[in-house]
Amino acid sequence: MSQSSPPPAVRFVEVPAECDGQRIDNFLIRTLKGVPKSLVYRILRTGEVRVNKGRARPEHRVAAGDSVRLPPIRVAAEDDAPAMPARGLLERLEAAILYEDARLLVLDKPSGIAVHAGSGIDAGVIEGLRVLRPEVFLELAHRLDRDTSGVLVLAKTPETLRAIHDALNTRSTDKRYLALVRGAWRGGEHVVDAPLRKGMIRGGERMVEVAPDGKPALSRFRPLRRHADCTLVEVTIETGRTHQIRVHAAHLGHPLAGDDKYGDPAFNRTLAALGLRRLFLHAQLLSLPLGGRPLTLEAPLCPELARVLDTLAARG
Repeated sequence: MSQSSPPPAVRFVEVPAECDGQRIDNFLIRTLKGVPKSLVYRILRTGEVRVNKGRARPEHRVAAGDSVRLPPIRVAAEDDAPAMPARGLLERLEAAILYEDARLLVLDKPSGIAVHAGSGIDAGVIEGLRVLRPEVFLELAHRLDRDTSGVLVLAKTPETLRAIHDALNTRSTDKRYLALVRGAWRGGEHVVDAPLRKGMIRGGERMVEVAPDGKPALSRFRPLRRHADCTLVEVTIETGRTHQIRVHAAHLGHPLAGDDKYGDPAFNRTLAALGLRRLFLHAQLLSLPLGGRPLTLEAPLCPELARVLDTLAARG
């Protein structure tokens, strides 16, 4: 008769040096291999995870040497490891690398690829790149929504990860996006300083909304090219909230083209007839103060978005 494995027990793990500065949720996802992300966030929310005997929110960053208490959870065996990312995903990620050195790997992330696995997605950017660079420390330095394309930075050392997080937290970066929005833009730059709250449910999906008790969020919209029924705008953000640009644009009365969550269905159909099959939101530029001088990273518009703009220009 085969012996059953012993039940899981509470255990304590020490944060290694290579995980210094990592978010606790990401540390748990890597440590508790095979455990669903929903469970990771639940044990954080309920306080079952402790860092140095204290409760920790998902955004808490661990330090080398921290003691992390893990509740009794059964983790996957070696042969239950997640499946290898599809070859097509790996090829797209390799082709999308914009820049790489000893500190950074910068991707021109394609629209439609999530930055990490979860919510029915087996593998995203981070899982794929760890397969392509198995001997390298790799962590997402920031995030982009699944449907957003453009500059995405991954750190190749813990020191670089901390430096980027410090720059983001002190708002000493320059982040610029290109977006196509509904309607003829009136005037010049519009600043939206409106707090955002997550958690509203619609059709089984989590939504983000402007709410007085939300987290601070500030976006600046500057018109670049005006058409009869839509406008190309440059957006700079001083915060990085989930769906921030999409929600702020809709709050202005200028929802993004191709936005099936916060947008205008009739406007989306009009743009689909011109060849738009995705959200028109592209992270065009990110400038980081690394090594004492700014490092500016840029990603050109993908051909699909460029063709839509050409079609609009030809219409006059």
